[in-house]
Amino acid sequence: QVQLVESGGGLVQAGGSLGVSCTASGGSFSRYGMGWFRQAPGKEREIVAAIDWQRRTYYRDVVKGRFTISRDNAKNTVYLQMDNLKLEDSGVYYCAAHRTPWELVTPRTQITSFQYWGQGTQVTVSS
Repeated sequence: QVQLVESGGGLVQAGGSLGVSCTASGGSFSRYGMGWFRQAPGKEREIVAAIDWQRRTYYRDVVKGRFTISRDNAKNTVYLQMDNLKLEDSGVYYCAAHRTPWELVTPRTQITSFQYWGQGTQVTVSS
């Protein structure tokens, strides 16, 4: 089955930048839409960004203009570049894959569209 492994989390000051990566194995990566989610203490897991096989993208409103999702199919990797980080961006960041190949990212994309999940990587933004 598909396995996802995140890396690149860490501690960064507010206003700084950080990039996280997710590498997939065990599936046809290029066929699957991919997403980044985050979960802060005491809050629900929420979608941050998503990208499908056509490289159409979706971003949560509060990260638009600051975060960029991309993918390199040759490396089976999806990236999330985070710039101008804010304290409220802190949380565990999870990589996920759509449960169905060829599924497209739309403005209605929800957490229930994703079946395969990584273990998460911690991102902490300090003042």
